[in-house]
Parts: sequence; C-alpha cells; structure tokens
Amino acid sequence: MVRLFIPYAVGLALIPLDSEAVDFSKQVRPILSENCFFCHGPDEAKREAGLRLDEEKTAKADNEGVIAVVPGDPDKSALIQRIVSTDPDEVMPPPKQHKEIPAAQIELLKQWIREGAPWGGHWSYEKVVRPEVRPIGESKGHPVDAFLLARLKEEKLSYSPEANAAVLVRRVALDLTGLPPTVEELQMFAPVSGGTLNPQAYEKLVDHYLAKPAFGEHWARQWLDLARYADSSGYPSDQPREIWLYRDWVVKALNANMPFDQFTIEQLAGDLLPKPTDDQLIATAFHRNTMTQNEGGTSDEEFRVAAIVDRVNTTFAVWMGTTLACAQCHTHKYDPLTQKEYFQIYAFLNQSADADKKDESPVHELVTPEVKRQREGWQKEITRLEAQFAQPSDAWLKGLEAWLATPPEVKDKKVSAALKVAAEKRSKDELKLIRTYYARYVSPDAKTERTRLSQLSQEMARTKPVTVPVMLDLPGKDRRKTQVQLRGNWQALGEVVHEGTPAVFPALPADAPRNRLTLARWLVSWENPLTARVTVNRLWESLFGIGIVRTSEEFGSQGELPFHPELLDWLAAEFMESGWDVKHMIKLLVTTRAYRQESSSTDELNERDPDNRLLARGPRFRPSGELLRDQALAVSGLLSPKMGGPAVRPLAPNMGLTTAFGRSNDWTVSEGEDRHRRSLYTEVRRNSPYPSFTTFDAPNREVCTIRRGRTNTPLQAFVTLNDPVFIEANQALARRVMSAEDKLAAMYEVCVSRQPSATERAALQKLHDEALTDYRADLESAQKMATEPLGPAPKGADLAELAAWTTVANVVMNLDEFLMRR
Repeated sequence: MVRLFIPYAVGLALIPLDSEAVDFSKQVRPILSENCFFCHGPDEAKREAGLRLDEEKTAKADNEGVIAVVPGDPDKSALIQRIVSTDPDEVMPPPKQHKEIPAAQIELLKQWIREGAPWGGHWSYEKVVRPEVRPIGESKGHPVDAFLLARLKEEKLSYSPEANAAVLVRRVALDLTGLPPTVEELQMFAPVSGGTLNPQAYEKLVDHYLAKPAFGEHWARQWLDLARYADSSGYPSDQPREIWLYRDWVVKALNANMPFDQFTIEQLAGDLLPKPTDDQLIATAFHRNTMTQNEGGTSDEEFRVAAIVDRVNTTFAVWMGTTLACAQCHTHKYDPLTQKEYFQIYAFLNQSADADKKDESPVHELVTPEVKRQREGWQKEITRLEAQFAQPSDAWLKGLEAWLATPPEVKDKKVSAALKVAAEKRSKDELKLIRTYYARYVSPDAKTERTRLSQLSQEMARTKPVTVPVMLDLPGKDRRKTQVQLRGNWQALGEVVHEGTPAVFPALPADAPRNRLTLARWLVSWENPLTARVTVNRLWESLFGIGIVRTSEEFGSQGELPFHPELLDWLAAEFMESGWDVKHMIKLLVTTRAYRQESSSTDELNERDPDNRLLARGPRFRPSGELLRDQALAVSGLLSPKMGGPAVRPLAPNMGLTTAFGRSNDWTVSEGEDRHRRSLYTEVRRNSPYPSFTTFDAPNREVCTIRRGRTNTPLQAFVTLNDPVFIEANQALARRVMSAEDKLAAMYEVCVSRQPSATERAALQKLHDEALTDYRADLESAQKMATEPLGPAPKGADLAELAAWTTVANVVMNLDEFLMRR
C-alpha cells in the first residue's frame, strides 16, 4: 500500500492517501474549498467565469469548450491545467490570493480524476450511519478503544501505561465536577498509592462523581458559554439584568440528566409546548441572553433585529456547528447556504414578542423555592398573630376603658363608627371590632407582637417574585413579515420569505407548523446529520482537550476533517440511540483505556503527535480560570457548597477603572459565604468581566463562544501567584494544615493527591525555614501575609508560622500538576 500524507487545508493536520479510491468528501473537497470555492462556489454574485466547483454537474459541464473536470483524464481537465500553469494570468489560485496548492495535493486531484472523479457531498452533511466495531488488542470490548487502537496500530504506536489510582481519581473528579477529590474520596477510591484501579472500582468512581450536584455546576459553565449567559445587558450602558433562574435551570437539567433532545426543545421552544411549566418557560431564556441596547436615542427596531440575527447565528453554531452568519449579507462563499435560506431561519425567530425594551419584557415571574418556603413560614406566623389580635387576652385589654373615656380619633371607618355608638347600645360585633383594634394598634402589652407583625408584613412585601426574560411569540394578528435584508442592512429590505430550512439538509415535516418548536425538533431529529456529531465532538473536546474535529465551531467546508471519522459517527449514533443520554456518553468516554493512560509524553510522541490526536498518552491540558479558582477554594477549605440564586461578587483587585457613562469597574465584595461560592455564580458583566477569568481566556459572553482559546502567558502566573483570591486560599490552606503532624504531607495530599518526594520536601522545608526567619524579624509583614485578605488569625496563632506556611502553600498551589489537568 502506498501512503502519502496530503495536507487537506492550509495549516491543518495531514491525512493519509492510500492506493485505495480517493474519498471526495474527505480528501478532495477540502482542497477545492480552501483554494477554489471563494470564486467558484455557491455565491452567485461573486462567481467567476460562470464556473461552480462545489457542484458535480457544473464542474463536469462543457463551458464554451472548457471542461473543468474531465473524468478519467486529468491532462484535459481545465482544473489541473490552470493549477499547474506557470502563466501568472492563467494560474489558479491567482497570485493576488497568495495561495499555492502543494504538489502532493495536486497529485491527489489528478488521482481522483483518473479514478473517474466520483463526487459526493460534504462529509458532515451525510446521514449518520453507525460503523462496524472491530475489537483489537487492549480494547477488550470497549468500542471507542477499538477505533483508537486500530489507528495506533497503523502508526506503529500503542497506549501508555494506565495512570495510578490517585491520578485517575483526581482526573475524573476535575473532569466531571470541576473540583479536586476530597481527602475522604482519595481514601475511598485510592487507598494504596502507586496501584491502579480495577474495572469495578473505576466504574464506581465514575458513577460517584456523575451523581454529585457539582457535576451540573461544572458542565453548566461550558453550556453558558454557548448560551452567552450574562448578568448584564451589554452594549455601552451594560445595565444589570435578572436572568439567573436560567443559569440555575441549566444546572438542574444537567444534574437530572435531561435527554439532550428535550434539553434542546425546552430551550428553543419551551413556551410552545402544551401547558408549559415554569421550568420550560425559564428554559427559553437561552435566546433572551442576547444583548439589549438601553442607551437613550437608539432605535429599538435596529437592536431587536440585531438580537434576532444573533439568535440565528447562535442556533446554527451550537447545534449544527455551522457558521451561518456568513449568509446574512450574501450567499455563503464555501457552503451551500443561500442568503434567502438564512432569512428563512430568521423567520422562525422573528415572531418573538421581545423588542429591545429596557424592562426586558416579556418576563416570567416566579417565587423561588427558597423564598416560597420563607414566605410560607412568615404567613403561618402572621396568621397566628392575627388570630391573637382577633381574640385578645385580658392582659392586652388593660387600659381599654381609659382609652374609651376620651373618644379617640381612628382612621379605620368601621372602628370610628363603632366608637360613636353609645357604650350601652354597641352590638357584640362592634365591641369585638373595638377590642381587636385596641389590641392591634394601641395596647402597650401587645407591643412585641405588634412590632413582629409589622416586620413580617415588610418582609412579605420585600420578597417579590423573581423575574426572568422568556421567549413568547406575538399573537397572529401582530405577526411580523420577514424579508431578505440586502447586504445585511436591516433597513434595505428585499424579497419576502417564510420559515424554512436550507435545502442541503433534510426537509421539515410537511404537516408540521412552521414555528420554533418544529425547528427545535428538526434540530434533534435522527435525520439531521449534524447535531449529534457536533455535540459528541464537544464532549470529546472537554475530556481529551481537543475535538475529533478540531474546529468544533465549524463543521462546514472551512472546518477541519474529523481525525477519527468512523469513531465520530459511531459516537453520534450511540448518542442518539441511547436516548440522547449525556451522562451515558461521558461515562463511555472516561471508561476508555485511552482516557485512563498516563499523561507523560516522550520526545518521539511530541514530534509525531504534538496535539495528542492519536491518544498514545493520556490527555493533559490547562483547565479554565473558573476551575482553577474553584480548585483553590476547595483545597483551602473556603469553598461554599451553596447552590443557585442571584449572582455573587467574589474578591477582585479594585483598580479604579471605569467603562462607558462613568460606571466603575470595581465592585463591593459579597458578604459571608457568597464571596467563596463556585465561579459559576460570579456576576458576569459584559463590559467588565471578572479579571482573572479573562486572563485565562474566558469570553465576555457578548456572543456565543463555541470553543475557548487556551493561551499561556506570564499574566496567568501573576494571577495564581498574586490575585487576592489565590492569596486568601493560600492563607486558608496554611491554617487548614496547622494542626497536622506532617503539614507538608497534608498540603500535598489535599492539593495534588500524593505525598511529596524527598527532593520536594527538602526544598520546601528550606523555603519554610527561611521564610520563618524573615517573618520573625518582621512581624508586620508576617501579619499581612497571614491575614490579608482572609481576616484575623485564630486566637493564639503564631503569625510568623502562619505566614511561612502561607508562603509554602503559594508554591504548592503553583505546581504544574496543581494548575494542569493531568
């Protein structure tokens, strides 16, 4: 077998070309897309020479004596002639595009034409078909390993040894919950250091973390990037927005393992379901996370249109891995998506009742379970007190006769009328009314109960229902007309269009109403070729660091081909056939032998597979800034387990900076445990995102973010070394281990799930001793190091010792294995 490595797109990985038939979708189309489709693709307005190379019929047609592709004869094919030409006026791509097709790719195109130039659609638009699994070697019946090992065998590589128990416990804990294992969990699952876990123990470990409430919090953070969730409205004024009920809905849905198709339908069209529940209405806030322009003098319609455009782009990016945004202004340059089709999707979302209003209407009002419990308790107390006032005791009526001797003035009309009646002529009801009024508003002996009743009434008034912006459609008489926006200009309107989906994809059911609910069901139908592929690829990316399709945001012509195409389709089929079971898929991936490997690499592997696409070693990468903060709080003992509720404001460096309209970027830190809650609950302000998260590549959530970048900069080290959150965690960790007999061992166990080596112990002991000497000589510095910003040290504590161990904690919490997911 002849093997050539053909780069299928500039800057992307290589794929093998065998002496077997060339695959048009996976090998030829990417070359044409990268080099030819811009001028010879779907966009009719920009098409040169009337030649379209993305369609077989036109590519093989006689165009005034010129045929681009002549099956069987590359020498007569104008495509090859123009590519190999040395004439600058003839060669393609033109020199002005600064592109040159490599010789290996040209040879591939020639081979394809010699084989008869068989055509095909784009790989990701083909229906998902489950490939056959061929067990091999170590796969031991695990289908995912079978695919991976087959590829490794081709490359003459094999898996690395399985990681030891403690490493795996830590890896699974971080991946499934975003938090490190507790000491108790380590002792439960990895009681003997250095050994490996048997399959039964490992499965129990995975199930343990899948069942923890922290699972939903961790995976919700990733979904909120897609949903562009924020606690502010965006644009220059960036007003606060109450939408946290949606964030909490996502956490609950993930913890309940809501099937992904239902998860999709409720977010896109929960309001259109029969008798929608509170939760189903809250779910629709997914598309109310779009920004709202609150600045005076702006056009509500302009920014309403901007919100609908964002919803169209987000829907196709999240579920279809497709950059439909290109078709807003013109037909797509590379994919078969027209501008008219873009606005057919737009029409589904154009009937929403929201219209860029400052009050965020329409909103759904809800009393949260916590507040509901409070109000029920208060109401019971109010009812009891009102009953006491209605039947006042004799003690409460002392002084009534004296009060009546001088006719008092009261505002209550009924009581006033009763007082005007002569005492001997008052009825029983009138007398009762007077006695109740006296006890309720006058009696000195009922003052305590009267004050309490007033307080309860104020609390009931203060705890108003929580609101969340939701999707609701306009009534039929108010339905909007949708027109193509010429060049994407909302004021330049063209052809009227109606709801529909792009022709390249399966059609909508003929008898289904053309609304958001039908669109949502279409997205998660088994006929849709993309949603399952896109979603399992995103899960793979979360666990292995890089997707089977690297460009998880782009599954179209400009995206990368899948590194393991058969595996991707097997996973997509498994996902759908499992009932769209997310936890099942995660468990399937983390129980692979590939996932359980050691993550250490070799020079050879670094050279041959720098991104670890082949998975000849375990995944290793830096996690998000949110996870790093949560981990620091967890190991220090500061992390609050409180879930849900309004956004909080943790520690952050205040720098006196302002944004538009003079609004300060600084904030007042939340009190009590709220300042130590999980990062998921940190207030997201679009104009002023939390600084340390931004340093670790978190988006500002103005738009949907499918894939975060992963940078490596000195600023990140400054955060973990000096940020107030991390310093506070260092201080708390030092206090946590002060009672331990072996403080360094305790610190290592909680931070990196192992014991320090002799070399590490010697280095850190030396650091401790030197720091202790310095702090004994400078108690003012010791006090700052041990207490700011955490707060006063425990009574009787040795400040110099605390400061020295804080210094050691700072080093341990900056170890590579603490900051990396290994």
